Amino acid sequence: MSMTTLKSQYHCVFNTKYHLVIVTKYRNPVINKAILARLSELAKERIEAWEGELFEINGEPDHVHLLLELPPKYAVADFVNALKTGTSRRIRKEFSDHVGKYYWKPCFWSKSYCVVTCGGAPLSIIKQYIENQEGA
Repeated sequence: MSMTTLKSQYHCVFNTKYHLVIVTKYRNPVINKAILARLSELAKERIEAWEGELFEINGEPDHVHLLLELPPKYAVADFVNALKTGTSRRIRKEFSDHVGKYYWKPCFWSKSYCVVTCGGAPLSIIKQYIENQEGA
């Protein structure tokens, strides 16, 4: 049985891992190897600035998957907004020749995203644990 690593802050103990998927605007196939490498650097910087940790990042021409951890003091929606805004601005500037073929407006990411919590025990085990708690 593997032990779950918990992190702590002044007021809580946590293990909050997220699988985040962000998609390019109109699902344009704009992400190449160079852009993905730069996105990896930028995402790592942003996640660390938010006191989190990036475990994995990879993607395809029209979307990127990230496995990350953030402390619970931050709203995930706020983090995603900051990540998408910052990476969009930098990628559009640094790769303007390539990205400009796909976008005439200043955008890179779609407004939507998918985030799923992950890690820890399967739901069936958690449900069983809660069911076995004694009432007051």
